[in-house]
Amino acid sequence: MAHRTTNWGKLFMSVLCMAAVCSAVPVSDLLDRASQRSDMLHALSTILTHELDSHFPPIGRMIMPRPSMCHTSSLQTPTDKEQALQVSESDLLSLARSLLKAWIDPLVVLSNSAQNLPHPSHNSISNKIQQLQEHSKSLGDGLDILSGKMGPGAQSISSLPYNGGNDIGQDKITRLTNFHFLLSCFRRDSHKIDSFLKVLRCRAAKMC
Repeated sequence: MAHRTTNWGKLFMSVLCMAAVCSAVPVSDLLDRASQRSDMLHALSTILTHELDSHFPPIGRMIMPRPSMCHTSSLQTPTDKEQALQVSESDLLSLARSLLKAWIDPLVVLSNSAQNLPHPSHNSISNKIQQLQEHSKSLGDGLDILSGKMGPGAQSISSLPYNGGNDIGQDKITRLTNFHFLLSCFRRDSHKIDSFLKVLRCRAAKMC
């Protein structure tokens, strides 16, 4: 029991030390790191989409839901850089955090579904989905730290529940189509997150 207590004590001190180090890092440096991570996230989702496209049935494109059906579509976001520049720093960070947190559950659905996806590259797709989860978690942790430095507005999170369930379909076409649709929604949102963070980084560097 004493050994276990000692281990917990070391872990607690390690967390405290990490928090202290992060609190000492300038916002501009944290934004640089977050922007690099979000760039990797969007690039990986784009690679995944292209990989799926290599064996995606034509009928799947005809029956795939419209982008407006993505579970995050209700969130009002800037549509381009000019609009993003009109939004406060705290609100931009809040939007990025809201989008990222909205994908925690859907990424689990994608991860579970990828293992048995009727696609010749399902192993590669499954590995990349796991990487998406890791990058998302790392980016989310970084944005949580950033929000603590940017005021109450940045800490506000919009609720964007995913109600799609865990089953993406029984037949091959439906499973591929729903998987592709969910991934395309994530790719769109990862682009938004990346764009918002790049605007924040640009502002921090006083280049916008």
